[in-house]
Amino acid sequence: MKSKIWLSSPHMGGTEQNYVKEAFDTNWVAPLGPNVNGFESDLEKYLNQDMKVACLSSGTAAIHLALVQLGVKTGDEVICQSFTFCGSSNPIAYVGAKPIFVDSELDTWNICPNALEDAIKDRIKKGNKPKAIIIVHLYGMPSKIDDILAISNTYNIPVIEDAAEALGSTYKGRKCGTFGDFSILSFNGNKIITTSGGGALVCNTQEEKERTIYFATQARENQPHYEHKNIGYNYRMSNISAGIGRGQMEVLDKHVGLRRQVNTFYTKIFKDIQGVEVQKEPNQDYHSNFWLSSILINQHAPFTKSEFQEAMVKENIETRPLWKPMHMQPVFKDNPYYGGNNCETLFNKGLCLPSGSNLSSDDLSRIEECIIKL
Repeated sequence: MKSKIWLSSPHMGGTEQNYVKEAFDTNWVAPLGPNVNGFESDLEKYLNQDMKVACLSSGTAAIHLALVQLGVKTGDEVICQSFTFCGSSNPIAYVGAKPIFVDSELDTWNICPNALEDAIKDRIKKGNKPKAIIIVHLYGMPSKIDDILAISNTYNIPVIEDAAEALGSTYKGRKCGTFGDFSILSFNGNKIITTSGGGALVCNTQEEKERTIYFATQARENQPHYEHKNIGYNYRMSNISAGIGRGQMEVLDKHVGLRRQVNTFYTKIFKDIQGVEVQKEPNQDYHSNFWLSSILINQHAPFTKSEFQEAMVKENIETRPLWKPMHMQPVFKDNPYYGGNNCETLFNKGLCLPSGSNLSSDDLSRIEECIIKL
């Protein structure tokens, strides 16, 4: 059996164990400590927009705490990109609100500004102005941020920027994760950098960061005893996980460069194969980390999507369909949806390909041979 080629596996840089060992040596084995503070500082410096970062247990937790701080509650509505992972939409249900789903546009595969504005107008007409907009930079590709923020400003609706897949991506030279009223990052095991599991909420002020940490540590008041005036959550990142993150920050830019090289590799392979389109940046304003390189396979291709997947399975190479839109999921089947069928088309035609920064030349050769043989 040939060794497995994974879609996106963890890629250690080598210094992570130093930070973890220091945590053990100093007995900082807790959801606070020097590594947590250091990792937050490292991220703040990297984002380079005077943002404040609170490290949490997951990106999903970060979206939840963003909604809490924006005052979203039972009966409210929140607009969310439909073409995304459930971690973007589930927190809306956590706070008792209703997700309103919006279609994607085909330039970036992210939320369509036209459908977004249509949704806002219709919800206002129905008497329930949305409390927030959740946008996602899918697969590392920045959204049409200028258009989205203009709509946000027109209707005075805050934006939660889900940059879980886009750490290291930029729009007009500015880092993704710095555009929202709140923004979120993820350090899950398959992301550009990982803490094994974890995330962060990016805030615009120190006060918002402190409020995030307050809610993430069970909303404990500053008293000698345990005093609680609000419902809190156990969402803080551990000092051990943050130690991994500190080491990963040292190789972040390198990992982004390697993933972009993998995207170039696929672009060259599929250049002369009719009917296969590799996701690409719309123009020079967009700089994607290409967290995952993805393709669309249409009826003119020399193989079907299922034939491509089956050929890869036989060679022990992992692929994955693009995200199934949230409005098509059984759990959200009755929720309002605005737009056309772009995200459904992307789901039906699209596949994610192995994209890790740790793919070897032998791995890439095996992938290329499989595609050429097919």
